[in-house]
Amino acid sequence: MLDNLRIKVRLEPHTGDVETAVRGLGWEWCVEDGCANYVPGEAVVLNEQDADALLEAADSLYNMMVQAVPDDLPDAFLNVLGIPQNLWQLVRQSWNDDRHWHLYGRFDLAQTPEGPKLIEFNADTATSIPETAVVQWASLAAAGKNDANQYSGLYEALVEQFKAWRMMNSDLAPALLLTYIGGSAEDETNCAVLAQAAKEAGFDTHLCPIDEVNISTEGTERGVWAQVENEQWQQFSFLFKLLPWEQIAWEEPELCESLTQLSRSRNVVIANPAYTLLFQSKGMLAWLWKAYPYHPLLLEADLTPLRDKYIRKPYFGREGQSVEVVDKVRVTKMEGEYDQQQQVYQRWCELPQDNKGYTYQAGVFWAGEGCAIGFRREKGIITNLSQFVPHLVE
Repeated sequence: MLDNLRIKVRLEPHTGDVETAVRGLGWEWCVEDGCANYVPGEAVVLNEQDADALLEAADSLYNMMVQAVPDDLPDAFLNVLGIPQNLWQLVRQSWNDDRHWHLYGRFDLAQTPEGPKLIEFNADTATSIPETAVVQWASLAAAGKNDANQYSGLYEALVEQFKAWRMMNSDLAPALLLTYIGGSAEDETNCAVLAQAAKEAGFDTHLCPIDEVNISTEGTERGVWAQVENEQWQQFSFLFKLLPWEQIAWEEPELCESLTQLSRSRNVVIANPAYTLLFQSKGMLAWLWKAYPYHPLLLEADLTPLRDKYIRKPYFGREGQSVEVVDKVRVTKMEGEYDQQQQVYQRWCELPQDNKGYTYQAGVFWAGEGCAIGFRREKGIITNLSQFVPHLVE
């Protein structure tokens, strides 16, 4: 029935020089090349009830995921979710120690006539932080709508999450190293916003590419180090890595082993913690459906193909790559590098659509609670290149 029902998106003009507005607010460092250029001159208009429903869905879904995880994290469970075996020790350790704090993640949700539905949860290395926390807020000023209401409280929620993380690990020096894949302006900008929030929470922070970090498990050099000035290296007790856990496990097994050892000996505490890979795995979609069959926030999902129209997803695919839409005999596929991964099958549902043929996916950030909404739109499968659309709440 849902296949034939689609919510129509209400838009209003939202023009103005967003990049200039961002710089005018003192956040010029968070506008990387092109960051504001894919924000269109329109905003999605939500009524307060629908906006509240999105935030409440994020809270409920997070609690459901936590409750669905078996306390002892048995081998069979980790296998179902496709967790690499060389991460099992760190996943279990971080899950059983509350000092390993989940800072934030982003739920991708479909708005349907029956309410929000979970598409997936980007629990480990979610991006779109500058757009959600800063750019869409600045878009109000650029459009002359300073008094308009918007659910964009991500930055404030991050500050509180960093404060909680620091307090829970008060035995460690509050020195935080934020790392990203070198050459990615997008990743660096996401880390820059996180660093600013961490500074407000009382951390001394430093940003650098992950390949410039020295990680040692030996002697007096044991720990995580980065060069902060010429010939001056500093040890960091807190590490944020915008590098996926599964990539570390598969491609950098020695790094994985070192981080496991250093975490175990309290030389470093890492965010987002290794257990977030449980939520990141698309296998969790099938696990949730088994734990909460026909829950109104869920779409049917299984580890074997479904009937009628469904989406086939790789467990740890990103940016829409290697996703297939299967409609009986017709298949639409996004090319990508994740074809050989384990796959999950999720029931298709229609995304909201505007009169230009764009479909809209809600991104709802969780940082201790549901705290911010942003939209991506595309004529097809949503990817990291899809337009980011600000919103207004009335």
